[in-house]
Amino acid sequence: MRFLLPALILLVAASSTHAQTLEEVVAGLEGAYARITDLRAEFTQNAFNRSLGQTIKAEGVVYLKKPGKMRWEYRTPSPQQIVSDGKSLWVYTPELNQVNVGEAPRALAGPAGSFLAGLGRVREAFTIRFLNPLKVDDAGNPVLDLTPKRPEPVLSRLILTVDPREFLVRKAVLYDQFENTVTMRFTKVSMNSGLADSLFSFAPPRGVAVVPLEVR
Repeated sequence: MRFLLPALILLVAASSTHAQTLEEVVAGLEGAYARITDLRAEFTQNAFNRSLGQTIKAEGVVYLKKPGKMRWEYRTPSPQQIVSDGKSLWVYTPELNQVNVGEAPRALAGPAGSFLAGLGRVREAFTIRFLNPLKVDDAGNPVLDLTPKRPEPVLSRLILTVDPREFLVRKAVLYDQFENTVTMRFTKVSMNSGLADSLFSFAPPRGVAVVPLEVR
């Protein structure tokens, strides 16, 4: 199952033109997330399995809304929807004619599932440093290396590449306990557009098998 909880990861606003300190980058990230109520972005995803030496590519659109609502719509390599209203979680895979249903608080527990609210309080959950002595990538974007204070099997490390002007997370790399990675890039980001709550509810299509969601 391609059920990924990018700990979640994402996007924000502030500005600066000088070389930024770690404190400035992190404070900008947290402050901007505190102001975000909802978000939409297109994404590409590369999931690398270290033991198999295999990468699976995917792309789609993500919608997020406080408190705890999300909708991931995968277009490739095969359609899939991951939807939560903050209470329930649905993972719909049309090619299997199946929807997995679970309780959102349990499935989204921890920093791996706390997107908007989580990165608004990033210092509570992570120990943070710059990834390398240069502090930035080749394009001048700050790169943060985050280690969960309470590591989980699904998230042992998180690398965020941040836009230095708007503090949008352009790229996120999630590591699990086995050094498998999920690399996500975000484009066409829009925030606080008033996403409808109905976008985060899901009714299984008629004839689809409903199966309890197993969360490791």
